Amino acid sequence: MIRPLLVAFLLSACAAQSNAPEPSTMPQPTTSTHKITQLDLIPAAQKDEQGRYRNLDPEAAHGSLWTRLAFFGRRMTTPFRSSKGAAPVYSSSKPQAPAENSVQWVGHSTLLVSMQGMHFLTDPIWSDTPSPLPPLGPSRFVPPGLTIEQLPDIDFVLISHNHYDHLDVPSLIRLAQRSPNTVFLVPTDNSALLRKHRINNVLELNWGEQIRLGALTITGLPAQHWSKRGIGDTRQALWSSWAVSSEHKQFYFGGDSAYFSGYSLIGETLGPFDLVALPIGAYQPRAMMASSHMNPEEAIQAAADLKASKILPIHYGTFDLSDEPLDEPLARFETALQTMTNDLSPLILQIGERHAF
Repeated sequence: MIRPLLVAFLLSACAAQSNAPEPSTMPQPTTSTHKITQLDLIPAAQKDEQGRYRNLDPEAAHGSLWTRLAFFGRRMTTPFRSSKGAAPVYSSSKPQAPAENSVQWVGHSTLLVSMQGMHFLTDPIWSDTPSPLPPLGPSRFVPPGLTIEQLPDIDFVLISHNHYDHLDVPSLIRLAQRSPNTVFLVPTDNSALLRKHRINNVLELNWGEQIRLGALTITGLPAQHWSKRGIGDTRQALWSSWAVSSEHKQFYFGGDSAYFSGYSLIGETLGPFDLVALPIGAYQPRAMMASSHMNPEEAIQAAADLKASKILPIHYGTFDLSDEPLDEPLARFETALQTMTNDLSPLILQIGERHAF
Protein backbone atom coordinates (compact mmCIF):
# COMPACT_ATOMS: atom_id res chain seq x y z
CA MET A 1 0.00 0.00 0.00
CA ILE A 2 2.78 2.43 0.93
CA ARG A 3 4.73 1.93 -2.28
CA PRO A 4 2.06 3.20 -4.73
CA LEU A 5 1.25 6.08 -2.37
CA LEU A 6 4.94 7.02 -2.25
CA VAL A 7 5.17 6.92 -6.05
CA ALA A 8 2.10 9.13 -6.32
CA PHE A 9 3.58 11.56 -3.80
CA LEU A 10 6.88 11.83 -5.68
CA LEU A 11 5.14 12.27 -9.03
CA SER A 12 2.96 15.00 -7.56
CA ALA A 13 6.06 17.08 -6.84
CA CYS A 14 6.11 18.29 -10.43
CA ALA A 15 2.43 19.25 -10.49
CA ALA A 16 1.32 22.87 -10.23
CA GLN A 17 -0.80 23.99 -7.31
CA SER A 18 -4.38 23.60 -8.44
CA ASN A 19 -6.11 26.15 -6.22
CA ALA A 20 -4.52 29.35 -7.57
CA PRO A 21 -6.80 32.05 -8.96
CA GLU A 22 -6.76 32.84 -12.66
CA PRO A 23 -3.79 35.03 -13.69
CA SER A 24 -6.06 37.70 -15.17
CA THR A 25 -7.25 38.68 -11.68
CA MET A 26 -3.81 39.79 -10.52
CA PRO A 27 -2.29 43.30 -10.46
CA GLN A 28 -0.18 44.43 -13.39
CA PRO A 29 3.64 44.49 -13.19
CA THR A 30 5.32 47.20 -11.17
CA THR A 31 8.82 48.59 -11.58
CA SER A 32 11.05 48.68 -8.50
CA THR A 33 13.00 51.83 -7.71
CA HIS A 34 14.48 50.51 -4.46
CA LYS A 35 18.24 50.83 -4.09
CA ILE A 36 20.00 47.56 -3.18
CA THR A 37 23.36 47.69 -1.40
CA GLN A 38 25.80 44.90 -0.47
CA LEU A 39 27.32 44.38 2.98
CA ASP A 40 31.07 43.76 2.88
CA LEU A 41 31.16 41.14 5.65
CA ILE A 42 28.32 38.88 4.45
CA PRO A 43 29.32 36.85 1.37
CA ALA A 44 26.88 36.52 -1.51
CA ALA A 45 25.62 32.99 -2.15
CA GLN A 46 27.76 30.95 -4.53
CA LYS A 47 26.89 28.15 -6.95
CA ASP A 48 28.60 24.82 -7.54
CA GLU A 49 29.81 23.48 -10.88
CA GLN A 50 26.27 22.31 -11.71
CA GLY A 51 24.93 25.83 -11.22
CA ARG A 52 23.15 24.99 -7.96
CA TYR A 53 23.39 27.18 -4.87
CA ARG A 54 25.70 26.07 -2.07
CA ASN A 55 25.40 26.49 1.66
CA LEU A 56 27.88 28.57 3.62
CA ASP A 57 29.05 25.49 5.55
CA PRO A 58 29.92 22.19 3.79
CA GLU A 59 26.93 20.10 2.75
CA ALA A 60 25.96 17.30 5.14
CA ALA A 61 24.35 13.97 4.33
CA HIS A 62 20.55 13.69 4.26
CA GLY A 63 20.54 10.12 5.58
CA SER A 64 20.65 6.82 3.75
CA LEU A 65 18.23 5.95 0.95
CA TRP A 66 16.42 3.58 3.30
CA THR A 67 16.12 6.30 5.98
CA ARG A 68 14.54 8.66 3.47
CA LEU A 69 12.21 6.07 1.92
CA ALA A 70 11.04 4.93 5.34
CA PHE A 71 10.45 8.55 6.36
CA PHE A 72 8.34 9.33 3.29
CA GLY A 73 6.43 6.11 3.81
CA ARG A 74 5.52 7.27 7.33
CA ARG A 75 4.47 10.66 5.92
CA MET A 76 1.69 8.92 4.01
CA THR A 77 -0.09 8.23 7.30
CA THR A 78 -0.18 11.87 8.44
CA PRO A 79 -3.91 12.36 7.64
CA PHE A 80 -4.60 9.73 10.30
CA ARG A 81 -2.26 11.14 12.95
CA SER A 82 -3.72 12.56 16.15
CA SER A 83 -3.54 16.30 16.78
CA LYS A 84 -2.57 15.65 20.40
CA GLY A 85 0.22 18.00 21.41
CA ALA A 86 -0.49 20.62 18.74
CA ALA A 87 0.25 24.23 19.63
CA PRO A 88 -2.47 25.88 21.75
CA VAL A 89 -4.61 28.69 20.34
CA TYR A 90 -4.79 32.02 22.13
CA SER A 91 -8.26 33.07 23.21
CA SER A 92 -9.14 36.52 24.46
CA SER A 93 -12.26 38.67 24.44
CA LYS A 94 -10.11 41.72 23.72
CA PRO A 95 -9.12 42.51 20.11
CA GLN A 96 -5.37 42.61 19.53
CA ALA A 97 -4.52 45.70 17.52
CA PRO A 98 -1.00 45.63 16.05
CA ALA A 99 1.13 47.72 18.39
CA GLU A 100 4.50 49.35 17.81
CA ASN A 101 7.33 46.77 17.92
CA SER A 102 5.11 43.73 18.36
CA VAL A 103 4.83 40.24 16.92
CA GLN A 104 1.90 37.86 16.49
CA TRP A 105 2.24 34.15 15.78
CA VAL A 106 -0.18 33.15 13.02
CA GLY A 107 1.16 29.58 13.02
CA HIS A 108 4.15 27.53 11.78
CA SER A 109 6.68 30.13 10.50
CA THR A 110 4.08 32.82 9.79
CA LEU A 111 4.45 35.95 11.91
CA LEU A 112 2.78 39.34 11.72
CA VAL A 113 5.40 41.84 12.82
CA SER A 114 4.91 45.58 13.42
CA MET A 115 7.85 48.00 13.55
CA GLN A 116 7.98 51.78 13.09
CA GLY A 117 4.37 51.94 11.96
CA MET A 118 4.91 49.29 9.27
CA HIS A 119 3.48 45.76 9.17
CA PHE A 120 5.06 42.72 7.53
CA LEU A 121 4.56 38.97 7.32
CA THR A 122 7.06 36.12 7.36
CA ASP A 123 6.53 32.97 5.23
CA PRO A 124 2.74 33.42 5.13
CA ILE A 125 0.74 30.21 4.81
CA TRP A 126 -3.02 29.99 5.26
CA SER A 127 -3.45 26.74 3.28
CA ASP A 128 -4.47 23.57 5.08
CA THR A 129 -2.00 21.35 3.21
CA PRO A 130 1.42 22.64 2.06
CA SER A 131 1.82 20.41 -0.97
CA PRO A 132 2.09 20.50 -4.76
CA LEU A 133 -1.09 18.44 -4.93
CA PRO A 134 -3.46 18.90 -1.98
CA PRO A 135 -4.91 17.05 -0.13
CA LEU A 136 -1.76 14.89 -0.33
CA GLY A 137 0.81 16.28 2.05
CA PRO A 138 1.27 17.34 5.68
CA SER A 139 -1.82 17.90 7.80
CA ARG A 140 -2.52 21.23 9.48
CA PHE A 141 -3.61 20.59 13.07
CA VAL A 142 -4.20 24.19 14.19
CA PRO A 143 -6.03 26.89 12.19
CA PRO A 144 -4.22 30.19 11.54
CA GLY A 145 -4.28 32.61 14.44
CA LEU A 146 -6.09 35.20 12.32
CA THR A 147 -7.58 35.35 8.87
CA ILE A 148 -6.14 37.24 5.92
CA GLU A 149 -9.16 39.55 6.15
CA GLN A 150 -8.20 40.42 9.74
CA LEU A 151 -4.70 41.57 8.76
CA PRO A 152 -3.75 45.24 8.80
CA ASP A 153 -2.37 46.74 5.59
CA ILE A 154 0.76 44.72 4.86
CA ASP A 155 3.75 46.75 3.71
CA PHE A 156 5.94 43.79 2.77
CA VAL A 157 6.27 40.02 2.94
CA LEU A 158 9.47 38.06 3.66
CA ILE A 159 9.92 34.63 2.03
CA SER A 160 12.76 32.41 3.27
CA HIS A 161 12.73 29.69 0.58
CA ASN A 162 10.51 27.83 -1.85
CA HIS A 163 9.42 24.75 0.12
CA TYR A 164 5.64 24.49 0.15
CA ASP A 165 5.22 25.17 3.87
CA HIS A 166 7.13 28.45 3.48
CA LEU A 167 6.24 29.68 -0.01
CA ASP A 168 2.50 29.07 -0.22
CA VAL A 169 1.36 30.40 -3.60
CA PRO A 170 -2.39 30.51 -2.81
CA SER A 171 -1.73 32.66 0.27
CA LEU A 172 0.63 34.97 -1.63
CA ILE A 173 -1.92 35.44 -4.40
CA ARG A 174 -4.59 36.44 -1.87
CA LEU A 175 -2.21 38.92 -0.24
CA ALA A 176 -1.27 40.44 -3.60
CA GLN A 177 -4.92 40.74 -4.60
CA ARG A 178 -5.69 42.37 -1.27
CA SER A 179 -3.07 45.09 -1.80
CA PRO A 180 -1.04 45.65 -4.99
CA ASN A 181 1.31 47.89 -2.95
CA THR A 182 2.56 45.02 -0.80
CA VAL A 183 6.21 44.26 -1.62
CA PHE A 184 7.26 40.61 -1.73
CA LEU A 185 10.92 40.08 -0.79
CA VAL A 186 12.39 36.76 -1.91
CA PRO A 187 15.86 35.18 -2.14
CA THR A 188 17.55 35.26 -5.55
CA ASP A 189 15.92 33.21 -8.33
CA ASN A 190 12.54 32.93 -6.60
CA SER A 191 10.77 35.87 -8.25
CA ALA A 192 9.91 33.96 -11.45
CA LEU A 193 7.61 31.64 -9.50
CA LEU A 194 5.67 34.59 -8.08
CA ARG A 195 5.51 36.40 -11.40
CA LYS A 196 4.19 33.23 -13.00
CA HIS A 197 1.13 33.81 -10.82
CA ARG A 198 1.05 37.55 -11.61
CA ILE A 199 2.53 38.60 -8.29
CA ASN A 200 4.73 41.30 -9.77
CA ASN A 201 5.71 43.61 -6.93
CA VAL A 202 8.69 41.39 -6.11
CA LEU A 203 12.25 42.15 -5.05
CA GLU A 204 15.06 39.57 -5.03
CA LEU A 205 17.93 39.82 -2.56
CA ASN A 206 21.08 37.73 -2.34
CA TRP A 207 22.86 37.12 0.95
CA GLY A 208 24.31 40.36 2.27
CA GLU A 209 22.09 42.58 0.12
CA GLN A 210 19.84 45.09 1.83
CA ILE A 211 17.22 47.67 0.96
CA ARG A 212 15.30 50.34 2.80
CA LEU A 213 11.50 50.41 2.90
CA GLY A 214 10.15 53.40 4.77
CA ALA A 215 11.84 53.53 8.17
CA LEU A 216 13.04 49.91 7.99
CA THR A 217 16.17 48.30 6.56
CA ILE A 218 15.78 44.72 5.33
CA THR A 219 18.80 42.47 4.83
CA GLY A 220 18.94 39.08 3.11
CA LEU A 221 21.17 36.72 5.08
CA PRO A 222 22.50 33.15 4.89
CA ALA A 223 20.68 30.05 6.13
CA GLN A 224 21.83 26.42 6.04
CA HIS A 225 19.07 24.76 4.07
CA TRP A 226 18.07 23.90 0.48
CA SER A 227 15.33 24.49 -2.07
CA LYS A 228 13.06 22.29 -4.19
CA ARG A 229 9.52 22.43 -5.55
CA GLY A 230 9.54 19.82 -8.29
CA ILE A 231 11.65 17.15 -9.96
CA GLY A 232 15.10 18.35 -11.04
CA ASP A 233 15.09 21.85 -9.48
CA THR A 234 17.03 21.07 -6.29
CA ARG A 235 18.98 24.13 -5.04
CA GLN A 236 18.28 26.14 -8.20
CA ALA A 237 16.64 28.92 -6.15
CA LEU A 238 18.30 30.53 -3.14
CA TRP A 239 17.20 30.21 0.51
CA SER A 240 17.73 32.92 3.14
CA SER A 241 17.13 34.28 6.59
CA TRP A 242 16.25 37.96 7.12
CA ALA A 243 17.04 40.89 9.39
CA VAL A 244 14.72 43.88 9.75
CA SER A 245 16.10 46.96 11.50
CA SER A 246 14.65 50.26 12.63
CA GLU A 247 16.33 53.10 14.48
CA HIS A 248 15.66 51.42 17.81
CA LYS A 249 14.93 47.72 17.18
CA GLN A 250 16.56 44.72 15.49
CA PHE A 251 14.47 41.69 14.43
CA TYR A 252 15.77 38.47 12.86
CA PHE A 253 13.71 35.81 11.06
CA GLY A 254 15.51 32.49 10.71
CA GLY A 255 13.19 30.92 8.15
CA ASP A 256 14.33 27.29 8.06
CA SER A 257 17.89 26.23 8.79
CA ALA A 258 20.31 23.78 10.30
CA TYR A 259 22.73 25.11 12.89
CA PHE A 260 25.75 26.60 11.12
CA SER A 261 28.64 29.07 11.37
CA GLY A 262 26.58 31.80 9.72
CA TYR A 263 24.82 32.63 12.97
CA SER A 264 28.05 33.88 14.54
CA LEU A 265 28.87 35.82 11.37
CA ILE A 266 25.44 37.47 11.34
CA GLY A 267 25.62 38.23 15.06
CA GLU A 268 29.03 39.86 14.70
CA THR A 269 27.95 41.85 11.63
CA LEU A 270 24.41 42.96 12.49
CA GLY A 271 23.80 42.05 16.13
CA PRO A 272 22.74 42.39 18.81
CA PHE A 273 19.10 41.54 18.05
CA ASP A 274 16.15 42.43 20.25
CA LEU A 275 14.18 39.42 19.01
CA VAL A 276 15.10 36.39 16.92
CA ALA A 277 12.43 34.02 15.55
CA LEU A 278 14.04 30.61 15.06
CA PRO A 279 12.72 27.19 14.00
CA ILE A 280 12.75 24.46 16.65
CA GLY A 281 10.78 21.63 14.98
CA ALA A 282 11.00 19.03 12.18
CA TYR A 283 14.28 17.54 13.42
CA GLN A 284 13.56 13.77 13.51
CA PRO A 285 14.91 11.42 12.19
CA ARG A 286 18.15 13.16 13.01
CA ALA A 287 20.19 11.28 10.38
CA MET A 288 18.00 12.90 7.72
CA MET A 289 17.09 16.25 9.25
CA ALA A 290 20.28 17.48 10.93
CA SER A 291 21.59 18.88 7.65
CA SER A 292 18.62 21.25 7.24
CA HIS A 293 16.69 21.61 10.53
CA MET A 294 17.81 22.64 14.01
CA ASN A 295 16.66 20.91 17.15
CA PRO A 296 15.61 23.10 20.12
CA GLU A 297 19.03 23.04 21.76
CA GLU A 298 20.71 24.17 18.55
CA ALA A 299 18.16 26.97 18.14
CA ILE A 300 19.08 28.32 21.56
CA GLN A 301 22.77 28.20 20.66
CA ALA A 302 21.98 29.99 17.38
CA ALA A 303 20.20 32.74 19.30
CA ALA A 304 23.26 33.15 21.50
CA ASP A 305 25.48 33.35 18.40
CA LEU A 306 23.18 36.03 17.01
CA LYS A 307 23.65 38.06 20.21
CA ALA A 308 19.92 37.99 20.84
CA SER A 309 18.26 39.14 24.02
CA LYS A 310 14.97 37.34 23.29
CA ILE A 311 14.08 34.22 21.28
CA LEU A 312 10.71 33.34 19.75
CA PRO A 313 10.41 29.62 18.85
CA ILE A 314 8.53 28.90 15.59
CA HIS A 315 8.14 26.05 13.06
CA TYR A 316 6.52 23.56 15.44
CA GLY A 317 3.11 22.41 16.60
CA THR A 318 1.17 23.44 13.47
CA PHE A 319 1.86 20.91 10.70
CA ASP A 320 2.85 17.27 10.89
CA LEU A 321 6.25 17.44 9.13
CA SER A 322 8.49 14.90 10.86
CA ASP A 323 8.74 12.07 13.36
CA GLU A 324 8.94 13.84 16.73
CA PRO A 325 5.70 14.23 18.74
CA LEU A 326 3.98 17.56 18.14
CA ASP A 327 4.60 18.80 21.69
CA GLU A 328 8.21 17.61 22.00
CA PRO A 329 9.97 20.64 20.41
CA LEU A 330 8.55 23.17 22.88
CA ALA A 331 9.12 20.87 25.87
CA ARG A 332 12.76 20.37 24.87
CA PHE A 333 13.11 24.10 24.22
CA GLU A 334 11.88 25.03 27.70
CA THR A 335 14.11 22.41 29.34
CA ALA A 336 17.17 23.54 27.39
CA LEU A 337 16.62 27.17 28.34
CA GLN A 338 16.83 26.15 32.00
CA THR A 339 19.90 23.94 31.63
CA MET A 340 22.02 25.73 29.03
CA THR A 341 24.18 28.70 30.02
CA ASN A 342 22.68 31.76 28.35
CA ASP A 343 21.13 35.17 29.02
CA LEU A 344 18.21 34.62 26.67
CA SER A 345 14.64 35.50 27.52
CA PRO A 346 12.00 33.31 25.85
CA LEU A 347 8.98 34.75 24.08
CA ILE A 348 6.68 31.73 23.81
CA LEU A 349 3.43 32.57 22.06
CA GLN A 350 0.23 30.68 21.55
CA ILE A 351 -1.09 30.69 18.00
CA GLY A 352 -2.86 34.00 17.50
CA GLU A 353 -1.17 35.68 20.46
CA ARG A 354 0.52 39.07 20.04
CA HIS A 355 3.28 40.48 22.26
CA ALA A 356 5.56 43.50 22.34
CA PHE A 357 9.32 43.11 21.97
